[in-house]
Amino acid sequence: MELLTLFKDAEDARDVEDGTVIFDEETPGDVMYVILDGEVDIFANGVLVETLGPGDLLGEMALIDSKPRSASALTRSTCRIAPVGEERFLQMVQETPHFSLHVMRILADRLRRTTAKV
Repeated sequence: MELLTLFKDAEDARDVEDGTVIFDEETPGDVMYVILDGEVDIFANGVLVETLGPGDLLGEMALIDSKPRSASALTRSTCRIAPVGEERFLQMVQETPHFSLHVMRILADRLRRTTAKV
């Protein structure tokens, strides 16, 4: 699934300057983001976990389980991101069933990479 194609024309996409905090660890979250352009660093407990780029998702866990953010997101470069709130997420799941499978694969991949580090 190509998230860039699905969200390239998102009317609510916004540009974010380099060095901007998109969200902080332990804060409530009701939106995830699709990176359309640029790179975002993900930090957990102050440690760089990974760097995400165009077509990647961030913040999906807080949207799915309604718990505080498990990590912080800081732009590494100027970025363009598209927010996906709960209503839009549910609409995507209904209209594009492969979208939910794609999100689950991202979560599984991140869990496997984290487990491999332990």
